Amino acid sequence: MTQFAIFATLLIVVVAAFILPPLWLGLRAPKPRADRKEANIAIFRDQLKELETEKTEGMLADADFEQARRELQRRLLEDVEPDAAAMKAAPASHAPSRKTAIAILLLLPVLALLGYGMLGKPQALDPMQTSAPPKMTAEQISGMVASLAEKMKANPDDMQGWLMLARSYKTMGRYEEAAEAYGKAEKVINDDPELLASYAETIAMAAGKGLKGKPAQLIERALKLDPQNAHALFLAGAAAMEAGDNKKGIAYWEALLPQVEPGSEIDQMLRSGIDKMKAGG
Repeated sequence: MTQFAIFATLLIVVVAAFILPPLWLGLRAPKPRADRKEANIAIFRDQLKELETEKTEGMLADADFEQARRELQRRLLEDVEPDAAAMKAAPASHAPSRKTAIAILLLLPVLALLGYGMLGKPQALDPMQTSAPPKMTAEQISGMVASLAEKMKANPDDMQGWLMLARSYKTMGRYEEAAEAYGKAEKVINDDPELLASYAETIAMAAGKGLKGKPAQLIERALKLDPQNAHALFLAGAAAMEAGDNKKGIAYWEALLPQVEPGSEIDQMLRSGIDKMKAGG
């Protein structure tokens, strides 16, 4: 509300600065202007001389010269005659109209508020009445994901669309459908360590059989592409622990520790897992 009031006041002041002085002080008689007729005639003569020179030098045919000369004459008449009529009709002066100036000064803010009330959004002036947009419901999200799935049937080569659908399914806990969508985009996934790790994790959660098999292969490929990828290191450590290879598990998670915030929940979990593997190794 405060910002709106400041801008509205500045706008009214600027408008008033242009409108009120002429009304308050009156308009003085316009200053005499240069004789436009003489100026136009002088220009006409110069252009006519140029045409005559071009005709003499053989650059302009007789017919073209006559046509150009007539066009110059026509333009001269059009420029001079309306100007003379306007000069005759121009008022000499205006007397001050201070009552009108005062009325406009008082009416400007009132009319501005009325106009905003009719055409604008008055509730936006009150921050207490401005509410955040409603959050999307689970039904709306499901509808959007279903719509995307239908679109992908018609556009099976849209790799980014499959990735978006896979992430959506994974967020919703629909892991089997997420793994299937990831599989449609393997051409893109195979060169991205983060996507490989996410794909491996999704397959493991869909099957419920841990990280053996294809998930482990995907994790291994991700680490070949980026040995420091945090997601792949975490999954590799979990896969090694699951396979009973504590030495590898410790190595993966110790390599991950510098990338996590000290004292955070993930930091504590990694250190606890490392301690357990060391105790069991």
